Amino acid sequence: MSRFTRTTAIVSVAALLLMAGCQAAASPSASAGGSPSAGASATANPTPVASVPADQLAFPGILTVCIDIPYPPQEFFDAEGNPTGADPDIAAALAQRLGLADRVENSVFSTIIEAVTSGKCDIIISAQNITTDRLGQVNMIPYFQAGQAFVVAKGNPAGIHTELDLCGKKAAAETGTTEVDYVNGTGDYAGGGLNKKCTAAGKAAVNMHEYEKDTDALLALSSGQVDAYFADSPVAGYYTVQQPDQFELSGVTVEVAQEGISVPKDKPELGAALVTALKAMMTDGSYLQILTKYGLQDGAVDISEVTLKTGS
Repeated sequence: MSRFTRTTAIVSVAALLLMAGCQAAASPSASAGGSPSAGASATANPTPVASVPADQLAFPGILTVCIDIPYPPQEFFDAEGNPTGADPDIAAALAQRLGLADRVENSVFSTIIEAVTSGKCDIIISAQNITTDRLGQVNMIPYFQAGQAFVVAKGNPAGIHTELDLCGKKAAAETGTTEVDYVNGTGDYAGGGLNKKCTAAGKAAVNMHEYEKDTDALLALSSGQVDAYFADSPVAGYYTVQQPDQFELSGVTVEVAQEGISVPKDKPELGAALVTALKAMMTDGSYLQILTKYGLQDGAVDISEVTLKTGS
């Protein structure tokens, strides 16, 4: 597959998401807390391709998935309040291929790794970029790829057309994300990042505003508190299509990277089973069908990239 390009993906995403919100069907899910996802695989009642030992699951017979909602189009709530989007749909399809029910646990992104390592959920599928720092805490399976883009107010009043145009401006992003790391030069960008580029160019640093929820970061832009909102390209594109009178893309897209399914390091059998299940989805066409449903097909990864990354 080609590297992800936002332009081809977002033109039809509004119509696709409207259809998804109206037509999503509930998947078989457990009632042990959390929320059932609204996803369903393209293959009806697929035969399980792998099994997971009971001691690798928080609840017997259930794949509990931590997801930070909303972050559309990868995760959001449908009209009935059920989790939907590409990530919940992929979670439901993976569970089916493991002979399990699925359950979504809505989680705060900045503490989502702590949630999975403490046993609150079994895995994370929540638009997490694969980084060295995260691989030091969990194992990760590549399942998607996306860039990062800046959204500005309609008309681009701050005049943001290049990365360096952001220097001295105010930007908003969800805390704990690679967007924050990229601007501040932290995490995998330690010693680099956008603010270092600003300093090298003799410009003021970006004033990075962090918010616990991604929707609060977007609200900061809409209320005029910041000059730009920074998020993954699919999410940035979604909001500009949904609210064209309020937002537009700045044209600045950076750092195309793989996103991964996070698995605790002490659950190797679960990780291996998920690799088998995801490859089965790619082979039977359900993986690409789910991405296409949300206009995200250009972010598909190749089956050869689906491995359990351990960071070692």
